Amino acid sequence: MAVPHILPLRAFKDNYIWVIRDHSDAAVVDPGDAAPVLDYLSREKLKLIAILNTHHHNDHVGGNAALLQEFNVPVYGPIREPISTLTHRLRECDEKENEEGNVYLPEFSITLSVLDIPGHTAGHIAYYGANLLFCGDTLFACGCGRLFEGTPQQMVQSLEKLSDLPNETQVYCGHEYTLDNIRFARVVEPGNQTLIKREKTVENLRKLNAPTLPSTIGLEKATNPFLRCNQPEVIQAASRHAGRALTDRVDVFAAIREWKDNF
Repeated sequence: MAVPHILPLRAFKDNYIWVIRDHSDAAVVDPGDAAPVLDYLSREKLKLIAILNTHHHNDHVGGNAALLQEFNVPVYGPIREPISTLTHRLRECDEKENEEGNVYLPEFSITLSVLDIPGHTAGHIAYYGANLLFCGDTLFACGCGRLFEGTPQQMVQSLEKLSDLPNETQVYCGHEYTLDNIRFARVVEPGNQTLIKREKTVENLRKLNAPTLPSTIGLEKATNPFLRCNQPEVIQAASRHAGRALTDRVDVFAAIREWKDNF
């Protein structure tokens, strides 16, 4: 069976709703708005077969109800979060447990494993499989989500879990924040040559109003300051910002997350 195509639908100011599709069927990840999904499905003559949610924020789940009025499909999402439209509540499971920790999309012959990645929200999950990672608002291209419900320790552990995935993993996150994130990262780590090259590439894409996603885990490990809290230049920048010497990775992360919040 052919590998399905992944493409973004734009919603609101900077959201991406990810569509997994082949010639006849489609699944959507984090449909905060039903309208662009319904328009696309109608235009492409596709049948919706599943909805996948990563967390409970309305800009990621707000379109569920309207889509369910048109399509009777399963809705997958985090067991620990209040999403009223879910039909399948998921959490990360080890290989010995049942399928509660997986989503199988038979139309595409894809199994996506569920990863618990709290920090942005308390029960945030990601979907990983077939070299694809749908990570919502936990990991962004050259950034990470704000800590609305979790702790720095939780977010560091979640980001480490994602950074342990293969370097070639395609990263599909929830927002077009890349250029702003890179501009902050350049202040934190001005000597990072890979980051300098990435900035030029992303600037050119944005001039064309083109998406900067997907990223890859390998690129994030090379350029994303929130995955580089053990690097000397990042530690030094975080320490200068905090006004004290920082050595613990969580303290370094917390300092640059607070810095980014007010950047």
